Amino acid sequence: MEYIQPTLDDNISKVQTVLGDSDDLVIRQIQFGTEWKMRAVIMYIDGMVDTVSIQNFLLETLMVDLPKTILSRGIDRSDDVLLFLKESVLTVGDIQELCDFDSLFTFLLSGYTVLLFEGYDQGFAIGMIGWQERNVTEPSGETVIRGPREGFTENLRTNTALIRRRIKDPRLWIEIRRIGSVTKTDVAIAYINGIVNDKIIEEVRIRLDRICIDGIMETGYIEELIQDETFTPFPTMNNTERADVAVAELLEGRVIILVDGTPFVLVVPALFISFFQAAEDYYQRADISTLIRGLRFVSFFIALLGPSLYIAITTFHQEMLPTQLLISLAAQREGVPFPAFFEALLMEVTFEILREAGVRMPKAIGQAVSIVGTLVIGTAAVDAGIVSAAMVIVVSITAIASFVMPAFNMSIAVRTLRFPLMVLAASFGIFGIIVGLLILVLHLCSLRTFGVPYMSPLAPMNIPDQKDALFRLPLWMMKKRPHLISQKNIVRAQNGPKRKPKRGENR
Repeated sequence: MEYIQPTLDDNISKVQTVLGDSDDLVIRQIQFGTEWKMRAVIMYIDGMVDTVSIQNFLLETLMVDLPKTILSRGIDRSDDVLLFLKESVLTVGDIQELCDFDSLFTFLLSGYTVLLFEGYDQGFAIGMIGWQERNVTEPSGETVIRGPREGFTENLRTNTALIRRRIKDPRLWIEIRRIGSVTKTDVAIAYINGIVNDKIIEEVRIRLDRICIDGIMETGYIEELIQDETFTPFPTMNNTERADVAVAELLEGRVIILVDGTPFVLVVPALFISFFQAAEDYYQRADISTLIRGLRFVSFFIALLGPSLYIAITTFHQEMLPTQLLISLAAQREGVPFPAFFEALLMEVTFEILREAGVRMPKAIGQAVSIVGTLVIGTAAVDAGIVSAAMVIVVSITAIASFVMPAFNMSIAVRTLRFPLMVLAASFGIFGIIVGLLILVLHLCSLRTFGVPYMSPLAPMNIPDQKDALFRLPLWMMKKRPHLISQKNIVRAQNGPKRKPKRGENR
């Protein structure tokens, strides 16, 4: 560790050398004091600071207002001038003391303004950050009809403020870590003390402190480095860019991880059932939310098993179909030269290509190309006799069902597992699908996320937590938090039994 030198010119030369005399490094040397001149230097990165604040609160304070203070009427160099400047002169809230160059470069490259003095081996890092940032807007990936429209931004402090504004409780604790030897990215851990499971928060700390990498660009880096299971298609950590969802997860006893530079925050632990719950489930009535959630589970099985069941039934189990439907399918497939498996594989791969092209193309034409391309290719394939019309319908319904799930990462898992199930269906029929589902269930039950079983509260079965699992009961009935996540202070409401008001009671 190299310490700051009392000679101001040496410090300036050191900073210029390390930063390669970059053009965006601004160095402003000044002198202040009347009876004796004290040299100082102000250094900052252009574009990362508020230059108006530097003019008003640093240059004007030191060079114009300071000669009128007690420093010009008798303080000499034997007094603690730096302490006097910090406590009585500088009208800035965020002032950090600097003693070494490692801290100096960290603060300087984080948007702070550095103030060094001639004859002193210490300095100040002053918080005057002022770079351009995106405003708080509605998240594009998690839209709701009813509910808040505020989403996280790329600024870490804005994101923590959005959480603080909703949770006005001193038990909301936020811990900051810098991860990445080059990027030194700020990573925040947020939780509610007294509600969160102490073992979970300690495990999060240990896994984050274990990370040794040169840079963190997004929460995906953190997720891949601290997740429980690597070789599984299912996500073991959830993510969201909605502030209200993050707050709801905190109130259930979970931990959220925020990374500076991305609007997505991680939520741990994440259960399998969590990926079928949307924010709007809790803003609508319980019966409506239950029906919509049931529709998501049905769509999950359609997206997972649709092509596989079609392949198995048309290849091995034709006796399961009504006679009229069997004759219709046989007539459609009469001119198709490929077996059902290759037909389904061709259509699925084609649709995945179109979907990926629609995402990567410019926004103005991406949606139009994906829709038109799907219609044109599907119709042309049927007319050319490459695939049957029934296969186009099955693939289309399967693709639409995969979009019903609120969590995009769970949708990717379903799309991935669809192909091995198609292979099992083409090889062994429905028996192969059953074997594949058994393997899938065993794999899901073996997963854990930060010590919590991935399939809870379904496996192991927890009856009290079923109030918000496959269906959602009214809020006044959900008095306790999930047992396996928050094992202390689990009571979240003291509402009594719901009763119907008597006639004329509210008059």
